[in-house]
Amino acid sequence: MPSKDNFSSSFKGNPDRDKRGKPKIDPMTDATRSLPSSHEAEQGVISCMLQVPDLAVARAVERLTPQSFHLEAHQVLFETITQLHDKTKPVDLIALSQVLMDRNLMEKVGGPADVAQIFSISASPAYLDHYIGIVAEKFLLRSIIEACTECIKSAFEEQEELDKLVDEVEVRILNIRRQREEKKGMQGMKELVMGSIDRLQQMMKSPGALLGLSTGYKDLDEMTGGLHGGDMFILAARPSMGKTSFVMNIIEHVAVDCGQAAAVFSLEMGADQLVQRMLCSRARINMRTIGKSGGMKKADFPRVTQVGSALMKAQILIDDTPSLSIMDMRSKARRFKKTHDIKIIAIDYLQLMRSTTKRAQENRQQEIAEISSGIKALAKEINVPIIVLAQLNRNPESRTGKSAGKPKLSDLRESGSIEQDADIVGLLYRPDYYKDKGDDEEQGPEDNRAELLIAKHRNGPTGYVPLVFIKEFMRFELGTRDDQDRDD
Repeated sequence: MPSKDNFSSSFKGNPDRDKRGKPKIDPMTDATRSLPSSHEAEQGVISCMLQVPDLAVARAVERLTPQSFHLEAHQVLFETITQLHDKTKPVDLIALSQVLMDRNLMEKVGGPADVAQIFSISASPAYLDHYIGIVAEKFLLRSIIEACTECIKSAFEEQEELDKLVDEVEVRILNIRRQREEKKGMQGMKELVMGSIDRLQQMMKSPGALLGLSTGYKDLDEMTGGLHGGDMFILAARPSMGKTSFVMNIIEHVAVDCGQAAAVFSLEMGADQLVQRMLCSRARINMRTIGKSGGMKKADFPRVTQVGSALMKAQILIDDTPSLSIMDMRSKARRFKKTHDIKIIAIDYLQLMRSTTKRAQENRQQEIAEISSGIKALAKEINVPIIVLAQLNRNPESRTGKSAGKPKLSDLRESGSIEQDADIVGLLYRPDYYKDKGDDEEQGPEDNRAELLIAKHRNGPTGYVPLVFIKEFMRFELGTRDDQDRDD
């Protein structure tokens, strides 16, 4: 009869044994297991490419690359055949064998006899898609094993920078998913030109129609063509200019009026504050008078509930984690894209974010550069526009006369990396904020005037968008363009 110690070690209390008490097998170190592959399917694809090259080569390269094949011999054969076909040279057993000998590759493919054997196997071109599918699926499985192996290795070796490791693991897994959805690699001119022609045809059929996402501000949409996937839009201003109000007006328009999902990363304000702002702004109720005597009247409440009902139906995801790291933000954004298919992201604001790498923590300029490039990379990765709020330095406040407070591109804090990564830079400016008012001077309509200066636009014109800031509602609306009275 086994002792108590031996008995307990045979069950789940022992991490080296399974529930039945048998030793666990580590799939990463089990030499008896081979990587997923189908050499027969690989031979079938190559055989079809030799039998009917005009048909088989074109269909094979749509889903496969040389790395899709497990055996090196098959990788060499696939690559050589596709090169012959691309150069419009004959693709048959004789031509292939000659090229392999000229390039000293015959030994890598097993010799002339092995090449002839592949050509002579009974692979039917009618089942080409089936063969291609098998090869692609086996390659995907090997990719999963390779990625997981690298993740395990990194988990043992890179235990200090855990946030960076988690981000790298997530990127590897998402890359595998994309490999299943589309073939990785460079796009040829044929596909790119056809895509451009399709976009031009859409513009001809619907002149004036936006190709990007509407912001709700007509002049801004006309200048930018809407917000496009992959774009990084920097919205910068001095404190109290209304950056948060302006970006939330855009988010509200996208989510409520356009019915698209949006995500907001608010590092400065809490989610409750943002929602209350949106409620009061859209219902046109002065938020500052709420709770005061004679503030919001009972007659206003139905309008609030109506607006609240519309906001509840809108897909606006708000994350108000303070001091959010770029790694965490990218991870959450990827999940939001996958689960809710978000069409736009807003970040409030860039200088409050942090990087977790040691090198960045020792140098603020390096940290801002990593955050900025990380946001731009995320925009391209998930193909959504990202509006990033940023602070300006104190230079606008030192300007006098008609230029008092007027911002410039060089006023961006840590402007080098931010300006370089951004596709669009908008500088928000309210002249009345810097206006020297006397005690007896009455405010006029111009005191609500605001401007959005488009100081950089990678794919279009620069200029200004006239706005009106309604202070009591914390809301920006489109103003009247008057270039004659404007002093640049």
